[in-house]
Amino acid sequence: MSTSVTPTYRALTGWEQLPQGYSHPDVAAVAVDSRSRVYLFCRAEHPVMVYEPGGRFIGSWGEGLFSMRTHGITIGPDDSVYCVDDAGHSVRKFTPDGKLLMTLGGNDGKPSGSGYDGTNLTTIAYGAPPFNRPTNLAVAPNGDLYVSDGYGNARVHRFSPSGKLVASWGEPGTGPGEFMLPHGIAVDGNGDVFVCDRENDRIQVFNRDGKYLREITDVQRPTQIVIARGRMYVSELGWRPGQRSFRLGAIERDRPSRVSVLDANGNVLARIGGPDPCAPGSFCAAHGIAVDPSGDIYVAEVTWTVAGKTGLVPPDCHTIQKLTLAA
Repeated sequence: MSTSVTPTYRALTGWEQLPQGYSHPDVAAVAVDSRSRVYLFCRAEHPVMVYEPGGRFIGSWGEGLFSMRTHGITIGPDDSVYCVDDAGHSVRKFTPDGKLLMTLGGNDGKPSGSGYDGTNLTTIAYGAPPFNRPTNLAVAPNGDLYVSDGYGNARVHRFSPSGKLVASWGEPGTGPGEFMLPHGIAVDGNGDVFVCDRENDRIQVFNRDGKYLREITDVQRPTQIVIARGRMYVSELGWRPGQRSFRLGAIERDRPSRVSVLDANGNVLARIGGPDPCAPGSFCAAHGIAVDPSGDIYVAEVTWTVAGKTGLVPPDCHTIQKLTLAA
């Protein structure tokens, strides 16, 4: 399919065959391996849940290993599974069945010092070492690992494939190379690094060494980005009236959560979503995204955190959706 053709998608309702007794009020992230198996990273009793492409449940692992702020999951080219634990201040590499292979950082699960007070993003005073509430990881073509270190920091860290820290960049702010919550991250085939600068409503692009190249601003609160099939797939949180964006200023109208499909230059090819947060193909809180080899999209939502616990949406509002590419 040409990358310039406008793609259309439909929600495949009933895809997930959730086992009896299992639940996931928040699915923080989703990833797909080389066999198109789908990994959910959940804030629940069973953190990593694995499914066949058709939705049949395979199994779970990670019970007791993570905080209740699981955040990002990435599948490497060798099907290794990288899990980013926000409140655990850790990034770990596992085999597909959950055997620990490597831990990045070395801060023993304690946050690094950035001035962050634990709640207010604007208290971050300076970029700090790994990690203070990290968010996501991307694997570069050469095997290097890039981690967005976001809720309590304002940095991107680059590690060697063996886990040695190579470089870090970023400071709090709204200018080029500055971040207000670096939340999602991807690396393209050329080695350029794409960072979802969530609260600045933009995606910043850097070369492999952290040199600022450009920004993409036709997005809102981007949470994660996948680069595949010559396109960029972006999950985006919504804005509600009364909130304030660092770039857009005061929010005066409802801007629902959505998914955007962009071409390689950042031009919009498709927007997916609508005003009803619980309708199939619309989103309450799109937080993670994955694309399988056929072009189908999986979207993970932190529905409970954003709206469920305050009663804004019913308990049965979706937290994982599969969107299939229409013929």
